[in-house]
Amino acid sequence: MGLALGGGGVRGMAHILVLELLDEVKLKPVVIAGTSIGAIIGSLYASGMPGKDIRELVSRHFRKSGEPLRDVIRKLAALLRWIGPPKARLGRGGGLSSDRFLGHLLEAVCTERFEDLEIPLLVVAADFWAAKEVVFESGKLLPAIRSSMAVPGVFAPVTLDGRVLVDGGLLNPVPYDHLRERCDLTIAVDVCSSRISDDQALPNVLEALLGAFDIMQTAALKVKIGLHPPDIYVRPQVGNIPIFDFARAEEVFEQAQPAIEDLRRQIRPWVRAPRLVHSG
Repeated sequence: MGLALGGGGVRGMAHILVLELLDEVKLKPVVIAGTSIGAIIGSLYASGMPGKDIRELVSRHFRKSGEPLRDVIRKLAALLRWIGPPKARLGRGGGLSSDRFLGHLLEAVCTERFEDLEIPLLVVAADFWAAKEVVFESGKLLPAIRSSMAVPGVFAPVTLDGRVLVDGGLLNPVPYDHLRERCDLTIAVDVCSSRISDDQALPNVLEALLGAFDIMQTAALKVKIGLHPPDIYVRPQVGNIPIFDFARAEEVFEQAQPAIEDLRRQIRPWVRAPRLVHSG
């Protein structure tokens, strides 16, 4: 079984519920592919951390964040407080540096290289100038994950091996297509925005930028699924939570629960199968 975890900011906390369910039914991926927040959660799981431990890690740090902040920029600062006082810096790319956040992440992962992970991991980024996907599956983890989560206008692009890299969601928001030749079952988890709003208010500049990013990802994924769908498609309906409002992770868990119960029904026949063969 191969697992693809998509991008979507705080909505990616729903990935943790998927991992908890897989642990519960003892269905272990032979390969994981991730984009942006999916790459982050995927790296934790691929390192050997069970879903319940990842949930505890997230809840311990974000449940204490206090009242929701008033705008996305301050909510991003709350995310960065996970690893201490914010030391974000603006660079030529016009975004914040993710170094300290991911440095703390790798302490939890307890490895620096893809080769040391317990489960093979693919991390998807986008080459800004060539407009092509870049898929990492070997070498150092940190640069790959930094590249995959470099949301334009929020996190600074990453320069690596002569390329300028940005968030993989620009080209492949849920990279299940990279798993087909490696396993006999593909599960794709889509946490793109559900585009739900109570008041239909005009967005501010950053909300408009991130909202446009969501719309683009959703449209691209719809076309891909129409042509070559995954075996199992999971789309938690998470709305009214800004992309970087990590103080509301528990709300994501609550809203995503119906999709997890649907996934439980979909994987039941596979759980009963003798085994899932790794063909890669």
